[in-house]
Amino acid sequence: MNELASQIARQVEQLTLLGELLEKELHLISTRDAESLISLLEEKAALLEAIQQLDSQVEHSYTKANDHTKQSPEIEALLADAKAQLENCKYRTDVNEKAVEQGQLRLTHLRNLMLEVRAKESLTYDKKGKPKGGTLGSGISA
Repeated sequence: MNELASQIARQVEQLTLLGELLEKELHLISTRDAESLISLLEEKAALLEAIQQLDSQVEHSYTKANDHTKQSPEIEALLADAKAQLENCKYRTDVNEKAVEQGQLRLTHLRNLMLEVRAKESLTYDKKGKPKGGTLGSGISA
């Protein structure tokens, strides 16, 4: 029983750390610090793997403990805390996903604006003086 409580407590610590990493991730997304973001993503991937491994241990211990007795209030409180931390991590992940999507939309918009400017710069006039799009310097040979 004590082993289960210690595993769940470690799981809560790991989920709390994941929440902190997700908060840092949002900051790095908003500041567009790509190098630090890549480093943080590697750290996050390692933590997620550790969480997954511990989760399977907790599941095994919980099933084994549940077969014999009813869970103690300490275990129930730790499980509730773990679930709360997990919900917090899910919420932060959704926020970060939306931040990335917004950043991608801004980049697409900027790219389109740059293409429009380039198209306007390449605008030429035909023999009648009417605007005509084309490439600069076409028909010129050195």
